[in-house]
Amino acid sequence: MSTVRAKTLAALATTITGALLVTSCSTAQSGSGDQAAADGGKAVTVSLFGTFGYEEAGLFDEYEKLNPGVTIQYESTQGENNYWPALQTKLASGNGAADVQGIEVGRIADVVANQGDKWTDLTSTPAGEQIPNYLDWKSAAATTKDGKVLALGTDIGPMGLCYRSDLLGQAGLPTDPAQLAARMGSWDDYLALGREFKGKAPAGTAWMDSAGGFYNAIVSTEQEIYYDGSGKLVWDSNPAVKKAFDTAATAADEDLTAKLEQFEDPAWDKGFGGGAFATIACPAWMVGYIKGKAGDAGSGKWNITSLPGGAGGNWGGSYLGIPKSAKHPEEAAKLVKWLTDPEQQAKVFEVGGNFPSNTGAIDLVADTTDDYFQGAPIGQIFSGAAKAAPTQVLGEEDAVVKSSLVQSLLSVETNGVSPADAWNAASKDLANQIS
Repeated sequence: MSTVRAKTLAALATTITGALLVTSCSTAQSGSGDQAAADGGKAVTVSLFGTFGYEEAGLFDEYEKLNPGVTIQYESTQGENNYWPALQTKLASGNGAADVQGIEVGRIADVVANQGDKWTDLTSTPAGEQIPNYLDWKSAAATTKDGKVLALGTDIGPMGLCYRSDLLGQAGLPTDPAQLAARMGSWDDYLALGREFKGKAPAGTAWMDSAGGFYNAIVSTEQEIYYDGSGKLVWDSNPAVKKAFDTAATAADEDLTAKLEQFEDPAWDKGFGGGAFATIACPAWMVGYIKGKAGDAGSGKWNITSLPGGAGGNWGGSYLGIPKSAKHPEEAAKLVKWLTDPEQQAKVFEVGGNFPSNTGAIDLVADTTDDYFQGAPIGQIFSGAAKAAPTQVLGEEDAVVKSSLVQSLLSVETNGVSPADAWNAASKDLANQIS
């Protein structure tokens, strides 16, 4: 059985906390890359967003040791909403993009449909050897109609529910994962439990962090969300989207949320350790984020169970692509292939919780437990969620639609906007943004 080590987690918490305090950061190797090039070596540039886990797991250093003469110059932007527009400008000019660039799952449909001339087809590169090793739907999402594969998958976001067992215990609710799951046969049951929690909750603690996060968890269990199988935009006519929005708005209306904006509000980050909320919809990648924000003091307080009803869902996940303007495409392809090998994806999961999309890596992490989360069988929980998750239909404007709906839900929480008015506001906003 593989167990996440406490020492490694403490180091990760420090690393993530420091990295996420700034908008972007680059490793100290930036200067050494210039020297490597001058000495006849190759400086492969890598530009990502958020925390992919490669640096935290020591993989860049390991790759350099395995490949003398190659130096990795790495930078990461915290907010994908800042990262992506900047990358589009570089791709359009044909200058400034890194050798390896990250692509968020909400962008991959746009890349495949509209940017085939800006990204390298990986099928004829060393990275192409990896293509058969993926979950079918993960690989298919990055494949064009004529068979070009423009990116390789890093992680996926199988869903669970993370919770503060100490806060639930103080409110007289079950703290054992199985017993808690038994009380939550549906999302309505989850809300009902939240109402029960609210009546007995410790002062200053809400049932969940945000209506937007709750909404994303609900729609993560759906196959068709913003687009149907034919590629038609159907967000405003899809009953699953409207129901998810209304359910999340109910949570906001009933003061079951802490009214925090995920990833944007500093109070949200502090809430993981400060007890601002008792539960949060938890994709696998959120595990590392919680550790980084709650720190050592949060160890043993958090636990994980399945989504209500044991539903399988997927929220998030990313890809690695090589722009056609890359200066070192061959070395970039070798690096991408190595980073997405089962062994490397398994290391990233054990360190930061980013769940692998390589089937070989999924097998490697199946027995992983996490001492920070009270020994929770995270490999089993997230493997089960991944297998139960539907194959989602992705569309070019997924990220735009999701952002608008989440912002409208935030207005319900923070400004007292009625759910109906919030939905109408999102409709008007998206009518202006999407032709």
